[in-house]
Amino acid sequence: MTTMSSTRVSSSHTKLTIVVASAALVVVLAVLSAFVWPGWALGRSDSDQTVATSAASSSGGTSASAEPTTPTISPSALPADSTTLLKAMPESVLNFARTEASPSASWTSSSPLEEYTLTYSTGKEAQNVTMIVAQWTTSDSAKTQYDALVSAQKGTDIATGTIKVSGSATGSYVVREDASDSQQAVAIWQNDTAVFQVSGPRSSVLRFYQKFPL
Repeated sequence: MTTMSSTRVSSSHTKLTIVVASAALVVVLAVLSAFVWPGWALGRSDSDQTVATSAASSSGGTSASAEPTTPTISPSALPADSTTLLKAMPESVLNFARTEASPSASWTSSSPLEEYTLTYSTGKEAQNVTMIVAQWTTSDSAKTQYDALVSAQKGTDIATGTIKVSGSATGSYVVREDASDSQQAVAIWQNDTAVFQVSGPRSSVLRFYQKFPL
């Protein structure tokens, strides 16, 4: 009785060992299938990523590295007697270099202290943007001019918002399509006592105004 009982226990133990080993083998094969080949548990495949990238491109998305961020042309020097306002105009914004700067009289009727027209270029004239900048004695006077400029632009809004410096609101901005040409745009903003207007090709204006430091 004792011998027979021991044999049965040994046989049961052997069968249990085989079952456990088989189960472990199945688990190992499942893991290999999931993460090594064919890799169904790794998420999106290379081909899926390619499709996603293509979809983004076709919908108008572009890589940040696709657009140059430094000028390929040298900026023009400012006159020796330039005022503080004119000197504050950057030599470059992204790949746009300042190529012209001269006194302007576009907004004379609103009596600014000073006013200038500047051209920023990538080296391709078709991408040039033109900026008018002026300064007033008070922010209220600047706001009056800003409101007049915005009212005069009848195109569709592209972007609007508030300008903040150190967390405090110092003005507003509006970007609109040119009413007569949707491929052209105008960005207008007030920052305290200064008002800026940038016009040119839509793509150039959108890139330029967002990176302009003032």
